Amino acid sequence: MNPAHAPSDWVRYAIPVAVIAVVMAFRLRSVGRARPLKIERLWIVPALYIVIATVTFQAHPPIGLAWLWCLAALAAGIGLGWQRGRMMRIEVDPETHAISQRTSPAALLLILGLIVVRSAARNTAQFGGPALDVMTVTDVLIAFALGLLATQRLEMWLRARRLLAAARAL
Repeated sequence: MNPAHAPSDWVRYAIPVAVIAVVMAFRLRSVGRARPLKIERLWIVPALYIVIATVTFQAHPPIGLAWLWCLAALAAGIGLGWQRGRMMRIEVDPETHAISQRTSPAALLLILGLIVVRSAARNTAQFGGPALDVMTVTDVLIAFALGLLATQRLEMWLRARRLLAAARAL
């Protein structure tokens, strides 16, 4: 290794790690803290992401086997989104019927795990692993994120609605 390249390699890895560490520190501070949950607004993020995914897939549609990878990523996103949604603690105040949510540490660890897997995949491709097409990787990640975000919010909406109905019945 050329010593002239060592600092740039170190900085290239240190900056993303520092950014992720800062973001995770802020997110960890809010773990366990109740935040209001507006179930009527849970559709907004999935709707926006459906628009983003549609525009992206129309501009550069996956080719050949990339469609299969996108479907597999969507299925994985759906499964992990349902799990992440289940990990969110949802509570209904019995008197006011106000709904709140608390992010569980497990849900945050799931996101951290996904970041690690993504970094490992990128490093594998960079250091002699199989060559990956950038557009295919982008399409796969968009499909995965769509499944994760939409399903997480769907599960939270279904559960919050069920809990609210139970609280109103009392």
